[in-house]
Amino acid sequence: MGERPRPARGEAIDLVLFDCDGVLVDSEPIAARVLLGCVAERGVTIDPKEADDRFLGRSMAAITAILRDDYGCAFGEDGLADMRERLFAAFRAELKPTAGIASALERLSVPFCVASSSQVERIRLALSVTGLLPHFEGRIFSASMVRNGKPAPDLFLYAAGEMGVPPERCLVVEDSPAGVTAAHRAGMRVLGYWGGSHAANARHRAALEAVAPVATFNDMDGLSDLIGGLEDPPRVVR
Repeated sequence: MGERPRPARGEAIDLVLFDCDGVLVDSEPIAARVLLGCVAERGVTIDPKEADDRFLGRSMAAITAILRDDYGCAFGEDGLADMRERLFAAFRAELKPTAGIASALERLSVPFCVASSSQVERIRLALSVTGLLPHFEGRIFSASMVRNGKPAPDLFLYAAGEMGVPPERCLVVEDSPAGVTAAHRAGMRVLGYWGGSHAANARHRAALEAVAPVATFNDMDGLSDLIGGLEDPPRVVR
């Protein structure tokens, strides 16, 4: 699939689209543990690094298709429901917001939304237990709302359309190569975040840089300055 034209340098940013898992909430280690545990119960062992490469940033529909086709590990409706119950219980017990994200959101001077590969129920639970839901109420977009998940551009284009902002005036914040690629294909600028506990390593940062976001960062306290610096003239951040 080809990419839309990249925005001109200095184009104003009128909307920030946040991925959820690994960007707003530190959920990826929990989700990986539950997923690989359920897979292991079916007699299949997958190395965590391999799982990160194959599954990070993708929808559950895409993940289950990969598990079925490439690993011979099929999940029926009952299996998926059991995995979801385990994950939600773990979220309620363990999930934390990304460090500094609440104050970073409060400092943003442009509208923002969440555009995640997860289902709406999971997104709402993750945002609720971490106290972030009020920031995003009414602006939650899921891969379940579009035909193709990341790395296809469908979700980002759908979210931008619903928010009434053209792609070239959007900025995406992503933690996965699949998400960065989806933003490129949508014709949006994208920042690669590697500050989550699953991503704070040279291997993950290199994987992000390989798909060429406009910048990578690992501290949400600097997000407003990064966004302001992408515009010409630079936005005044208060």
